[in-house]
Amino acid sequence: MGAEREARACAALYGDAGRCGPGSAALRCVRCLRQFAGSTAKRCRDKHLEEVLQLARTLGEELRALGEAELRPLLRCVLAFQLEAAGSSSAFQKLEQIVTQLATGQEAVLAQEVGSLLAGLVLHGEVLSSENLQAGQLLLFDPFLVPGRGRDDTVPLSAVCMFIEESSLGRHYWQQNMAPLLQHLARTLGYVLQDQPAPSSTQACLAVKACLQLFQALPKDVAPLMWSTAARSEALQRILRLLLEAVAGKALSKDVRLLAGTALSMLLNTAPEPESGAGAALTLFQLMDRGAGELRIGELVVEAYSIPETDGLERLALSRGLLTCCRADILCSRLEGSTCQACLLLDVLFPTVCTLSKEQKDCHYHCFQVLVLWLRCVQENLSELWHLRGSRLMAEDGKLLQELTQLVWDNAEAPVEGVSEFIHSSFRLLLEVYHLECQHFEEKERPLYQQMLQRAVSMPWQIKARYMSLCAIVPYVGSQQVLDTCPMLPQHLLSCLATNHLCPVATELYRALVRQQCSQGQGDVQAELWAQHWLPLLSQALRSPLPILHSNAANHLLPWTLRQLPAAGTLLASQFDGGDAAALRAWVSLLRVQRSTAGAAPLQAEAVARLRACLRAREEGVRLAALGLLCGGPGHSLAGTEEQLLREFLPLNLNCHSSAFRQLLQAALRRVLGWLRDAALARLRGKDPVEPRGEGVGQPAQAIGFVEWLLQLCISSLTPWANYQRKKTALLLLMAILETCTDTWSPERKKGQPPRTMATLLAYARQSGCWDFFSQPNLLALLGCLQDSTNEIRDMASELLVRYFPPAFPETLTPALLQLAQDALSSPRVQEAEAGAVLMKTILQKSDSSTLKLLALEANAAQTPTHRSLYLAQHLLQVLQAQLATAQQNLLQAAATAPMHGVLAALRRCLLQVPEVATCMHAAESAQGWQELLSSLVGTAKDITFLLLGALQCQRGPGAEQQVAAPSFADMGNAIGSLIILGKGQQEEEEDTVLLSEEHSLILTCCWVSVKEIGLLLGGLTELLLSSPGAEHLLPLANLQTAATVFQEILLRCRHWGAVEGCSMGFTKFCAALLNHPNTELQAIPQTMLDQGLEALSGPRSSSITRRAAGFPMLFLCIVSGENPAQARPLLTRCIQTLLALATMALPQDWDQTLDLPQVCALHVLQTLVRGAGLGTAVLRHATPMVALALQGLGSPCWAMRNAAIQLFSALTTRLLGQKQSSSEGCLVEGLSLPAFLGQHPQLGTVLLAELGAAVPGGPHLRPTLHAVLTLLAQLQPGPDDPSSPSTHFLEPLLELAGSPIYAVRAMAAKALIPVVPPPQRPALLLRLAQQLPKLGGVYSHNALHGRLLQMRALLAPTPGTDRLPVEALHPVALQVEAQGWLLSPAQRCPLVRAAFLQVLALLPTSLSPTFLQSIWDAISTELGNLTPGREPGCAELQVGAAVLHQTMARFACSEAARVADSEGIHTVCSLLRHPHPDVHLAVLSWVTDGKGAECKELERALRLTLLENLQSVLRDRGNKEFLRLYLEALMHLCRNCPSWSQEASQKLQGSALLCVETLLLMMETEHPGPELLSQALCAASLLLTAGFGDEDSLLLQRWCVMLEACGRPVADEVLRLAAACSLQTAGTAVLQRCRGAACPWLVPVALRLMNVSIHLLQDEDPDVRHEAAGFASLVQCSVGQQGGDGCIFVHGNVGLLGLLQLLLDEFGHHPETFGSLLQHLPQPDLRAIMEDLEANTPPSLYKEDEPNVFAEPAALAQQLLPFLLQLLEKAPSSALPWLQAAGPSVLQDLRYCQQQWSHESATRCWMKVLGCAMLRAALAVLLVRAQLVAHALRALGEEHGAVLRLGCGAQELEEELALVQGLLAQHGLGPTSQLCTVLREQGEAHGDS
Repeated sequence: MGAEREARACAALYGDAGRCGPGSAALRCVRCLRQFAGSTAKRCRDKHLEEVLQLARTLGEELRALGEAELRPLLRCVLAFQLEAAGSSSAFQKLEQIVTQLATGQEAVLAQEVGSLLAGLVLHGEVLSSENLQAGQLLLFDPFLVPGRGRDDTVPLSAVCMFIEESSLGRHYWQQNMAPLLQHLARTLGYVLQDQPAPSSTQACLAVKACLQLFQALPKDVAPLMWSTAARSEALQRILRLLLEAVAGKALSKDVRLLAGTALSMLLNTAPEPESGAGAALTLFQLMDRGAGELRIGELVVEAYSIPETDGLERLALSRGLLTCCRADILCSRLEGSTCQACLLLDVLFPTVCTLSKEQKDCHYHCFQVLVLWLRCVQENLSELWHLRGSRLMAEDGKLLQELTQLVWDNAEAPVEGVSEFIHSSFRLLLEVYHLECQHFEEKERPLYQQMLQRAVSMPWQIKARYMSLCAIVPYVGSQQVLDTCPMLPQHLLSCLATNHLCPVATELYRALVRQQCSQGQGDVQAELWAQHWLPLLSQALRSPLPILHSNAANHLLPWTLRQLPAAGTLLASQFDGGDAAALRAWVSLLRVQRSTAGAAPLQAEAVARLRACLRAREEGVRLAALGLLCGGPGHSLAGTEEQLLREFLPLNLNCHSSAFRQLLQAALRRVLGWLRDAALARLRGKDPVEPRGEGVGQPAQAIGFVEWLLQLCISSLTPWANYQRKKTALLLLMAILETCTDTWSPERKKGQPPRTMATLLAYARQSGCWDFFSQPNLLALLGCLQDSTNEIRDMASELLVRYFPPAFPETLTPALLQLAQDALSSPRVQEAEAGAVLMKTILQKSDSSTLKLLALEANAAQTPTHRSLYLAQHLLQVLQAQLATAQQNLLQAAATAPMHGVLAALRRCLLQVPEVATCMHAAESAQGWQELLSSLVGTAKDITFLLLGALQCQRGPGAEQQVAAPSFADMGNAIGSLIILGKGQQEEEEDTVLLSEEHSLILTCCWVSVKEIGLLLGGLTELLLSSPGAEHLLPLANLQTAATVFQEILLRCRHWGAVEGCSMGFTKFCAALLNHPNTELQAIPQTMLDQGLEALSGPRSSSITRRAAGFPMLFLCIVSGENPAQARPLLTRCIQTLLALATMALPQDWDQTLDLPQVCALHVLQTLVRGAGLGTAVLRHATPMVALALQGLGSPCWAMRNAAIQLFSALTTRLLGQKQSSSEGCLVEGLSLPAFLGQHPQLGTVLLAELGAAVPGGPHLRPTLHAVLTLLAQLQPGPDDPSSPSTHFLEPLLELAGSPIYAVRAMAAKALIPVVPPPQRPALLLRLAQQLPKLGGVYSHNALHGRLLQMRALLAPTPGTDRLPVEALHPVALQVEAQGWLLSPAQRCPLVRAAFLQVLALLPTSLSPTFLQSIWDAISTELGNLTPGREPGCAELQVGAAVLHQTMARFACSEAARVADSEGIHTVCSLLRHPHPDVHLAVLSWVTDGKGAECKELERALRLTLLENLQSVLRDRGNKEFLRLYLEALMHLCRNCPSWSQEASQKLQGSALLCVETLLLMMETEHPGPELLSQALCAASLLLTAGFGDEDSLLLQRWCVMLEACGRPVADEVLRLAAACSLQTAGTAVLQRCRGAACPWLVPVALRLMNVSIHLLQDEDPDVRHEAAGFASLVQCSVGQQGGDGCIFVHGNVGLLGLLQLLLDEFGHHPETFGSLLQHLPQPDLRAIMEDLEANTPPSLYKEDEPNVFAEPAALAQQLLPFLLQLLEKAPSSALPWLQAAGPSVLQDLRYCQQQWSHESATRCWMKVLGCAMLRAALAVLLVRAQLVAHALRALGEEHGAVLRLGCGAQELEEELALVQGLLAQHGLGPTSQLCTVLREQGEAHGDS
């Protein structure tokens, strides 16, 4: 705090001098400097420094009037601040400018002050002693001390670096005082590299950095000390030795070693002659390699014995340093003593680079960085190297080019993050150097281009390096040659765009190709060239249903294309004229990009109409694209039309189920709000730079009105009865409003801060009564959200309250809130307890003295505390200890009424998530209180843990024997049973039941959740306190050891995975905080726990535990995950080595299977370590021995060992290959190629190859390891066509496995063959396999033959995203296969062989001769023709595999008929549907449902007619339910999207369609089929109904409607609800069309029932059901002409619901049943009963009954129905009489009850609970709707009806009473305010008129 002392001294000095003159100017500067020091946010600090600089410039004349004695304190003050700002380069530089400006004219004075300051740093300073550091007196930050200051005022080492690097005055001083600086640098560097526990790597890094900057900034001053005998420096020699030691490995941090290598290279730059520097560099490498001799650089000598044993990283550090900063003349100078023209760059560094890139170390990133640096150095120094060598460096036959090319290709697929960019640069630099050489030496032949092109093209499309190399090649060979060489490249790029990690390189290649094409022409020629190759690609991508593909094309390809080729927009627009979703989304995306690139022009009427249709579309992607168009582009303003579209769009999209949709919606609205705010501010300032695009655009009133409307919309959506989706969207939009339209400053945010003039706009808005963001209704709405059942809603509401609302809650709310929080903390329900914790945290952050007074009154405290966070924590701790006391007496009672997990969660949130608490902990006056509280908290947590875990193990008291292993489930059940007996006071246990009782669940929940919260709390506390300087004393060593014991108990004795996982999160933080702390005693705690765990692992556990070893492995994972990933991981290495040794120990001869073997536990721990996400790739260094161990374990005689081994192998496979990079959208899967895998793990490849080699024919048939190895290989991808690839060694062993007697091995060996054989080599291997097929009568093995056929099938089968093998290349294979056609005949007795042969033939159809194809048809016809049920042709008994053969034949016939599309083949397939054998027609039906016949419409039509023709007989004989289900599914598949199917059905069924419907309905009604068959039957009946029905079929239609209603109920199975929605879409539209007008009045009731079903389904919780129901609504609107255009645009559910309601009003408004039909959707809750339950305050049960539909919002639906019901009353008022008579009195009674309940304060004792009660709030909302409906009905019917109904009041009285109740409810936050009512009314009117 030296700067603060200097500032205070200056303030006193200049303050005494008076308020005017130069002293006042200096005083202003000092004040700004103190504000700078007091700020924490960088933006605020920079702002204050800028103010000081401006003051120094503007007040320069006044400041120059200061005398030398008056100026010195000011300069000293600024320099002190500069010294303390050494950690920030920008602040240091700004202070340097300030002090230079202040000293203008008195530079000598400044130089003296700087010299005095820096002299204090080095003249008397010493390195801090390790004893003081270990004793905890000081943090290890500061090797330098400033004289005259205390130890707490140590100056960071970074100050020395800054004064060398950034200060010219500092450098001048160091030039004059080089010797003391070198001495102290040597001492400091020696200290940080000493053998004892060293300071953090940050200090070592700073010490090395200081040396580096010194050599860099002052080379002329350092050079004589190194190269001159007279000026030789012992200190510099010691620094040289220390840097060499650091490079060789004495520094633990990799970064420090790399930086030391750079410092050494910078030291070499001081060489006076290049040869001297090159010789010294060569000596460096020789010293590291030989490890003997001495190093001499100039006059400095370092003995080799002082250099520690090297590990290889030292060569990387030296090479990187030389290539980064060494002088070019040194790198390229001739090495002395070399026989040839050798130089450092080519002959020393390049071999080192090659060696480094081949070694398997955890430094791949830096190795390839060195490769790129080497290539760049070669490129920059080509002329010097040519002059040195006298010839080309990279001749085609030269060793350098071959090695370099091989090096780049070998590592092209390196998976390490960041390496791919280096590989890209390597390709580019290599080709550029090659190109420059060819130009210089005038070489015409350049074969490297073609070699690299062919190599890149031969790689699979999934490999990222393929596109990097092609990007580098395109400028040299041209885009046309690349496309000619790889015609499928555009399709491959399309696949890459659907894969996130390949998208950037695919985009770059696309741009390179198009850019090169554009250079060949101008104007239309460019567009034509582009369209020839890329128009189909971009059009297909923009129309793709895959969101990732569409998004990447629209965001990466399309903007760049339109900027390069504007004419491409017209070509693309012509592709998107349709009305389908794909065309709409593509059109919107194109229009959005065009507007953003060419400027936002006003939308035309046609575009507005189509845009409105897009905003209402069913697909989210279309709506989001349209929203992006409205809200897209920089500098965009919101026109009136666009605002109207937004107002229509937002209310209908608040309940969208997609999280991504909500996030994008928030981002779009945030942009719009920013535009409106900025435009309004510009208008208010009179500086609007943008011309308005329409009336009112940019006016403040527009912004104020839109934001106010949006605010009220959000608040109205935060009612408790709203579903999660609506509340989450509303909170996101509310956050966007408060971020944009308030003046709340958030120091932690770098962007998005409010404008300085925001207060002007806020005042302007509030003058008009708007923008009251923090009003009471808004506050109450968010407080209601704090009681939500989901974490996301609670946390977001709390964040909004804390960040934006006033600092304290109103005093009227605080008591109720505090009581609500305390009640919720005592709830056994986890959600309610967590809500109480969030409430308590929010109260703490928004509390004031009144809150503390309330707590003090509760505790009967004598005085009110001053530290609110400390007092609240003490209060919570007291509550926790009271609950612990209750649990110790009666755990059952405590679990029901006072569970501890709620208070633990509150303590965790309050202590860890409130910044003010951390500040209070650092305050000296409260430190003692915090230390006592935390010690008590840790002790209480220990007591709770031992109590709960002991209770589950039947332990009574602290002295009970503790078990090492977790108790079994049976033990826990017995223990809980005993606790229940004790808690109830019973003598004996109740009768056993299968289900857990409420009491069991209460105790389990209390135990597991409390234990989880304890782990999270202790881990977070340790992390918080140990990472905060000055707070370690609050958690002393004894408490940390207690916490370690607690963690150990939980992980060793807990079985619940949720508790283990939660505790593990806390334990990982605990271990990381301890292991990264400089105190060795703290570091020893997790190390000791690891040793104890390994020791406990060695012996048998005390009881049998689960196969995954419960929480025991997590103990090891958490400890090793806590190690610093930037340093070596000694704990991880020791742990894995110990586990490997333990797991390989021999098993005992006879083991007790009730006990866990140490070997099995070791395997489980290894599996957990491999799966641990925190270890990353660190565990891969041990992959080879672990794979070998897993394979060894698979052959163990112990089942537990085999089980654990297969789990370990699975985890290793996932870790080695990475997660499959696929997505739910269906993008293609990428994988690692086999050559790349073997290159990364060569030793592992040897292990796998040995396992394959051991499985030779003739050996043991059963090799447990073989299948695992084959599975691993099968998951890899093929590599490039390289004969020298290491993957070729796997070919022969895999081919030999074709003869395995085990079917699974043969099948997996065939799959494993795919990555081994690149596609170009497959035709040759296929020909070889085909030639090995036996001839008729020859001797052969059936297994070997079957295996070879499986291998042929695998090689022929196309893989996703790859090209098929060329037909010409397969022609020889086809000839060989045709020669062995007997394998399909009955002469081959094995059905599986025949089936495999036929599958091979099915993959060669275009290569086979017509004669042979005909022979196949004949063989199939003969075989299937002789087949009858129950008998195989030519066999006396059933054959294994016969069903496979028959199904394969049937599917082959179908595929060939679809391919050839001839009448004979189609007839044959249709006849197979009538085949008597079930295998045949089931195969055909499954082929149809798989969608394989879509390419042949003729075949589809024939199959459809055949299925219709046989339908009646199939329904009549429906014994096989599975066959019937498949039959109906195939029929639906073929008929659903066929427009002409009804005419075909009427022809084929000949009037029997309704008979089929009758049969289906009868089956559904009486036979009770399963959900799958029932769903298909309903869909089929609906489809058949569309063939035609008459008046006489009314009963049949009603039965169908009843079944539809039953299947559409919320409690029905999901598949049934989906079938109901599909059936509505199929037949519901036809029914509604028939009953329009007065044509079929008997259909109106049916139509109304259908509409009711659709209304229910549109609110279904399953998105797929809502999607299909929205299709019905869309079709209905199309049929009545409400949707214009050339086709039906499907709308989403909310739009469809409004459309259906409008249809009901328009078409059936006068029908008497319509009003009653809609009233079914108005719930009738018992308001009084709900309120009485809330007031009763009975203890809640653990679980609440689940709602059958959590998405539905009955209250919201009631509000939506209200305007339509009111209009129906206008049309048919008499239809309301029955309802009015039944519901009117109850509505009036409920209104009066509400008036009585909320008209006085005494009735609001549970007000806050009511505020968050969804049931009550929904009942109140529905009551208001029903009351409005009753009042309107009375007014419509007239007063005489009111008297008849005996309501006791008329319409006017009822409306007055309703208004009174609405006011009371709004006053208490339970109903809408007047503004909300206005918004809801506007929405209702808009919906009613839509």
